Amino acid sequence: MSTQPAVPKIVAAEFLGTFVLVFGGCGTAVLAGEHVGFAGVALAFGLTVLVMAYAVGHISGGHFNPAVTLGAAAGGRIAWKDTPVYIVTQVVAGVVAGAALLLVASGTDGFDAVKSGFASNGYDDRSPLGYSLLACLVIEVLLTAVFLWVILGTTDTRAPKGFAPLAIGLALTLIHLISIPVTNTSVNPARSIGVGLFAGGDAIGQLWLFIVAPVVGGLIAGFSYALLLGSDDAAELAEAMEA
Repeated sequence: MSTQPAVPKIVAAEFLGTFVLVFGGCGTAVLAGEHVGFAGVALAFGLTVLVMAYAVGHISGGHFNPAVTLGAAAGGRIAWKDTPVYIVTQVVAGVVAGAALLLVASGTDGFDAVKSGFASNGYDDRSPLGYSLLACLVIEVLLTAVFLWVILGTTDTRAPKGFAPLAIGLALTLIHLISIPVTNTSVNPARSIGVGLFAGGDAIGQLWLFIVAPVVGGLIAGFSYALLLGSDDAAELAEAMEA
């Protein structure tokens, strides 16, 4: 008998997880960034993934990110036919979280999402420290691949049980510590779209990079994981032959 959760439960889990990630991570940047700095924002993103992976990961797998979903499909962890419901849910949740954050942030006099940047991602003059398009492309592809390798590795049947959310949350924190100065860190198209749509024309014009690069990085990791490190099936077959 299949134990695959019903689609409405997957949608609910992915919506909640993605909403908390975008609202919590970007909310920290928008509402408290000047007080907590890069390290505080990085920790906020890591904590959102950690807590929500423990909360709803057992329902949907805890993707909260289209690049993770596509990487998981490329790695054989979910069926390709299941990816659209994940991705649509994640993007919608990101936009809803962005709208909720805008409502809160607008509660103080003088707030302007366009002028503030609204935690959006960018390259060239929209990069926090002015990094080029090429530098931003490389770091987003590379760090998304690293993120997926961590996810696929910690959820492998050969890995210690119960520690995946902790490792994944710490990995996302590390990724933000590295790349906030470069791109403001995406590695997640839903996160980028969720706030970018409210940050104005320049932010929207640069969104393509923060959709394409994470997807490419996720697919690279998904297709390469088994080739580099072996597969769950191989481990299970070896265990069965030893029994």
